[in-house]
Amino acid sequence: MNKIVNVFWFRRDLRLDDNKGFFEALKGEYPVLPVFIFDSEILNKLPKTDARVTFIHDTLQNMRVRLQNDYDSSLAIYHGKPIEIINKLIKDYKIGCIYTNRDYEPYALERDNAIQTLLEENGIAFKTFKDQVIFEKNEVVKNDGNPYVVYTPYMKKWKEQFKSIPLKTFKTSSSLSNLIKDVNLPNISLNAIGFEESEQKIASYSVSPELIQNYEATRNFPSKDGTSRLGPHLRFGTVSIRDMVKKAIAEENEIFWQELIWREFFMQILWHFPHTKDQAFKSKYDRIEWRNNEEEFKLWCEGKTGYPLVDAGMRELNETGFMHNRVRMLVGSFLCKHLLIDWRWGEAYFAEKLHDYEMASNVGNWQWVAGSGVDAAPYFRIFNPTSQIQKFDKAHKYIKKWVPDYQQLTYPQPIVDHKAARERCLDTYKSALN
Repeated sequence: MNKIVNVFWFRRDLRLDDNKGFFEALKGEYPVLPVFIFDSEILNKLPKTDARVTFIHDTLQNMRVRLQNDYDSSLAIYHGKPIEIINKLIKDYKIGCIYTNRDYEPYALERDNAIQTLLEENGIAFKTFKDQVIFEKNEVVKNDGNPYVVYTPYMKKWKEQFKSIPLKTFKTSSSLSNLIKDVNLPNISLNAIGFEESEQKIASYSVSPELIQNYEATRNFPSKDGTSRLGPHLRFGTVSIRDMVKKAIAEENEIFWQELIWREFFMQILWHFPHTKDQAFKSKYDRIEWRNNEEEFKLWCEGKTGYPLVDAGMRELNETGFMHNRVRMLVGSFLCKHLLIDWRWGEAYFAEKLHDYEMASNVGNWQWVAGSGVDAAPYFRIFNPTSQIQKFDKAHKYIKKWVPDYQQLTYPQPIVDHKAARERCLDTYKSALN
C-alpha cells in the first residue's frame, strides 16, 4: 500500500468512544488503521477455556461489526508476538505513526520499549497516551517528589489535584470517518488462537444511582448484590474510567469514588516498585519460612478447608470467575496466615481464575493480607474465619449458596485449628522479622 496510514493499536481500551489514544489518532492527517493483537506471550500461559479471552474476542467482533456497518471500515485482528506483528504491519503498510494508550505493568513496559526501538529504526513515530487512569506514574506524589506508599494521604492528594483538572470526554464519533475504508481487514477465530468458548461469562456491570448510593451499606455482605462488577470492564477498557468517576461524583458517593482511587494507588505502586510483582515490598517479609504444603494448597483451591466462608469464596471463584471483595480478604489471609502458604501461590491462582484480574491490585491486595506490602495489615491481624461469618453472613445465605453441604457429614473437618494456626503464624512471622 502506497498511501500513508496511521495505526491505532487497541490494548486495554476496547471501546470506540471516549478513548484518548484513538481520539488523537483520528485527529491526525492520515486515515487510521485500527488493530488488535492477541499476544501469544500472554495467551500461552492461560487455560484454553479462559473466559477473559472469550470476552475480548466477543468485544472485538462487536467493534468490527459496528465499524463495518457504520463506517465502511473494520478492525484488523492479529495473533502472535506484538513486535513481530508490528514488523509485519511496517512491511504491509506505509505507516506515519502508531498510536496507543499506555500500559504500566512490567511486561507491557518492556514490550513497548522494544517496539519503540523498532519504530525508531524505521523512522516511525510512536505516540502513547494516558487513558485507563485519571492520574498515572508520578503525577500524584508527595511534596518532596517521592511516591506515596500509604493509601489515605495518596487519596487526599489525588482528590486535591483532581479539583484542578478538567475531566474531558474524548468524543470520537465525529472523526470515525477518518478510518481506512476496508471492511475486509484480517480477522481471527477463537479456535485459530488455540482457545474455546468459555462456559463462564463475564457479568455486565452496574453503576446505577441506587447501587452507588447503597454501596457503603451493602458492599461488605457477600449475599447481597451490592458490588458493581466493574472490575473486568475497567481492566479491558470496555468502560471509560472518566465516565465512572463522573458517575461517582454525580451521586456524591465518597466510598465508591475511593474504590476507583485504590485502583490507581496500586497502579502507581507497581509502576514505582516493579519488583513487587513477585517480591515483598517490605523485603524482610521474604525471610518468612512458608510451609507451602501442596496438599493443603489444593484443598484451599478446591474450597475444601472445612471453614465454610473460606470454602464458599473459593467455590464461587472456581465456578464463576468472581469472588466478593470481603471474602477475598478472608481467603487470602487464611492461605497466608492459617496455612503459611506463600502469598505468591495465591496471587498466581487468582491471576488464572479471576475475570477482573489486574496485576497491580491483585499483587497489592495479596501483599496486604500477607503483611508484606505497602499500607499492609499488621502481621498479627489474623482474621477468624468463623467469627467473620457472624459479621458478614449471619444468616448463612452466601454459605448455603456455595457450600450447600456445610452442615452434612460429608463436609470436611477443618484442615487446621484456628487457635493453633494463629499461634504458629505469630511465631513464624516473629522469628523471620526480628
